[in-house]
Amino acid sequence: MAINTRFKVSHGDVFPHGAFVVSEVEPVRDWDKSSPGKSVQATDKETGHLVWSVSVLDADPEARKDSKTLTVKISAPVQPVPPEAMAGLPFRPVEFDGLTVTPYVNENGGRARVAFSLRATGMRAPEVGSGKPAPRAHSGENAA
Repeated sequence: MAINTRFKVSHGDVFPHGAFVVSEVEPVRDWDKSSPGKSVQATDKETGHLVWSVSVLDADPEARKDSKTLTVKISAPVQPVPPEAMAGLPFRPVEFDGLTVTPYVNENGGRARVAFSLRATGMRAPEVGSGKPAPRAHSGENAA
């Protein structure tokens, strides 16, 4: 069957209220190629790029507690750098490029349910005016 298992989605489809980086970017371990004492980083089957992971907080106020924080895997030749922290915010707002979703059956916990794996090709700071968190003006600044 020629159905692609990775479905392209926009950042706004997955994170309509925005997303925030809440961890460092870390290499994903290839469990099949690694051995005790020798860790091998996973590579993307489609691009051949290294795979990295980052934990993200979904800003959707109606997101369930168990799906509020999730992992996004990023395929890139070098370690991606998260956007800079913004003054007044405890987390770093982020927008993902080349986002895909892969549905799968998660049987963890004794009850099967549909789950989703998120992958991206990059991350960046959200554009001001994109409906995502923007820098707050400091009190005392003149609105010119």
